[in-house]
Amino acid sequence: MQRFRTLVKTSSYYAVHLVVAAGVAYAVTADAVAALTLSLLEPTVQMLFFFLHEKIWEKKTQGLVHAAHGLSLPTH
Repeated sequence: MQRFRTLVKTSSYYAVHLVVAAGVAYAVTADAVAALTLSLLEPTVQMLFFFLHEKIWEKKTQGLVHAAHGLSLPTH
């Protein structure tokens, strides 16, 4: 049930973000197609960068944990 709630909440946030982004983009460009394109493109790019950001933090955290225990990082 918690996963379903999280999925609904995420979907709701995404929808609100799209509406706000489209509104702002339209206010700036006065072009509905450009506004829709920007409102769909921006969260997609942001999602990719968030994923990369999380991977970098995960690697950094693993390094700190290994260093705290006097272990070396595995080389892949």
